Amino acid sequence: MKKRRSSIFRSVALGGLVATGIARALVLLTASPVPDPASGRTEPSVFAPVISSNWDYITPAQNWLLILLTSVTLICIVAWPIAAWMERRTDADANRRVLGRQGR
Repeated sequence: MKKRRSSIFRSVALGGLVATGIARALVLLTASPVPDPASGRTEPSVFAPVISSNWDYITPAQNWLLILLTSVTLICIVAWPIAAWMERRTDADANRRVLGRQGR
């Protein structure tokens, strides 16, 4: 049985959401921690306020990986309902032909 295109897009979109979340968490957890100048403590990079304004903690390769994962996920999220709509339209056309004059 041939797998429908919309189910492939759905699987890739949901898998992409999970993969992007995991990659983002790994990037944040592997970022080098920066000591706070006031207290001298090293805060986890996930909670550091510097991250929101400074992107030096992420390497260009990690940046491209996140861009690629996010782009593929967004494309599949948009393509999923379009493919489902086209499949329903094709199925409806096939059912209409059977009920027409040729089906008598």
